[in-house]
Amino acid sequence: MKITKDAIIKQLKEIIDPHIGIDIWTLGFIYEITIKDEKSVHILMTLTTPMCPLDGDIKDMIKDALTEIGVKNVEVEKTFDPPWTPPEAVRRMMGV
Repeated sequence: MKITKDAIIKQLKEIIDPHIGIDIWTLGFIYEITIKDEKSVHILMTLTTPMCPLDGDIKDMIKDALTEIGVKNVEVEKTFDPPWTPPEAVRRMMGV
């Protein structure tokens, strides 16, 4: 099966941030998805804070989710440039 950006996004939408209760795609944590070849993907992402205690857990969840659709090599890179701010839809959901 060919790995597509849509298939990757579908998997990312299944990963729920346990502290916020919203998926990491909707939260805007994913800045960039690069399909390097048939079996390798690079994800550029952020978190709410550089000291997020779920950093390793979320990276593992991403790797597990993408492995389910046939990705063999998942590279998850974290950045805080730009810093995360919740999208408007998320702010409304959170009542902010």
